[in-house]
Amino acid sequence: MTSQLTPQAAAVAQTAAALMNQRRFPEARRLLAPLARDWPGQADLHFLLGAACAGASEPSAAEAALSDALVIDPEHQRAAVDLARLLSAQGRHAQLLDRTTRAVAVDRPHEALLGEWARALAALGRSDEAVAVRRRAVALNPGKVHPLHNLAATQGDAGLNIDAEDSARAALRLGDRPETWLVLARALQGQNRYDEAENAFAEATARRPAYVAALHDHAQLVWMRTGDVEAATAVLKRMTPPDVEGRPVRLIQARLMQAAGDAEGAYAFLADDIRSEDIAALVLAAQLALAIDPGVALRHAQRATALAPEDPAAERVLIDANLALGLANEALEALADPLRRAPLDQGFIAAQWTAWRLLGDPRADVLYDYPNIISAGMIDAPPGWASLSAYLHDLRTALLRLHGLTAHPLGQSLRHGTQTSANLLRSDDPAICAFPAAIDATVRRYLSFIGSGEDILRSRNTGDYRIQSMWSVRLAPDGFHTNHVHPDGWLSSAFYIETPDDDEAGEHDGWLKFGEPGGPTSPSLAAQRHIRPEPGLLVLFPSYIWHGTTPFRRGARMSIAFDLVPA
Repeated sequence: MTSQLTPQAAAVAQTAAALMNQRRFPEARRLLAPLARDWPGQADLHFLLGAACAGASEPSAAEAALSDALVIDPEHQRAAVDLARLLSAQGRHAQLLDRTTRAVAVDRPHEALLGEWARALAALGRSDEAVAVRRRAVALNPGKVHPLHNLAATQGDAGLNIDAEDSARAALRLGDRPETWLVLARALQGQNRYDEAENAFAEATARRPAYVAALHDHAQLVWMRTGDVEAATAVLKRMTPPDVEGRPVRLIQARLMQAAGDAEGAYAFLADDIRSEDIAALVLAAQLALAIDPGVALRHAQRATALAPEDPAAERVLIDANLALGLANEALEALADPLRRAPLDQGFIAAQWTAWRLLGDPRADVLYDYPNIISAGMIDAPPGWASLSAYLHDLRTALLRLHGLTAHPLGQSLRHGTQTSANLLRSDDPAICAFPAAIDATVRRYLSFIGSGEDILRSRNTGDYRIQSMWSVRLAPDGFHTNHVHPDGWLSSAFYIETPDDDEAGEHDGWLKFGEPGGPTSPSLAAQRHIRPEPGLLVLFPSYIWHGTTPFRRGARMSIAFDLVPA
């Protein structure tokens, strides 16, 4: 850096670097800003200025300086890493990739830059490319455990559970880390190898007592295998030494109680934690109190948002508490900033609709224009099957092998049923593999049906799509879905493979319903539209529409759900 600078300029730059080592970033920035102006061709100076601005909490100035460094030297690794981290923190993943392309293309890019690229690609749904970047990092760093662990984690997130297992075991041979045991456990669970998964979760917590993520997943797996809260809670007690048990572990137990339908017991269990300043405890307490005492829920939510003004979970429960109390205008006020920051968050859009409906605002009917945004139609049999009934038979058989659990996951909408752990988009079963092709014509007809426009739904319609995620649910008698939306989707779906055949079923038993909010409101708001499921029927709708199902008495219902995003 200093070879082309005057001795005086080099001395100033060295002083600034020393100040940065002492975390005296504003002082370093004041020294570096005039140097960068006087030496516009020095990439290192602009990089240092960008790092100083970032340290001084001036992200716009940091972005400008780091961008200048990359204009001068597009392969500057440290500038690329810092800019990538800055853009990642702002959720600007596509720009991250675009603006650091030259830097990542060198023969040996910085490992941290590869990591930022992998995370950005994953955030954009480009999971195969994210895995490829992680593989490149492993190849460039042979014998290092960290790149192998990251590869395993990325493969697991992508649903490549067999590959994730292989990479995790290779990483464990190089370093016995609890984080890698957790990745291995999740990969084994994704393969329905539940006993082995439980053992791997236990290995993770044996190496790190009170490892909250591993305890959560282990207890959840026991709950899903048994439907027994006591058995799942026993995992927490057995794997957590008494001297390290803390609030995060108690929150897991409260969520288990909530999953079993005991909201009042879970709330009472959290009594001591509610008096704390723990955001997660306050948010959970507010969620539990919504159906018990909305006024209490509002107080918890207000305290949580006062402590963490931009925490999304705290913002959501504050909005929900206002809606539960019938304070629609207050809910809209609480929604203003979250919607500004995340205008495509389908949950915030649904909450806004709920407030509009409570107020009798005509915008509610425009947003939930059911006849023009919901479609229900039969799919065609995919190539290789003579009829739709033959295909549904094979698809049901394949999915039954994946429904090896007993109870629903924590925090999900289904009750009295199971959800597949494996990513169906990664299945090698012929019937499951054929499903995307089987639905394609129906999906494309739907895209044509909704058309283009300026609203939140149609403005995103490019005429093409990508399946973001896909899973299967099997409901038992008395099973149902609570009303919910899919916050990260664009379009959502319900495809029916098996439906109850009950001659004594009541009106709308087991039907799909739309327009009933997911939490209490004052006054209560009933569903506005119902659709009767039947095998082979695919229902498509915007992800921001409240939807759920009504319980049924006999038989079982198996479905596939998936979320679509524009391509």
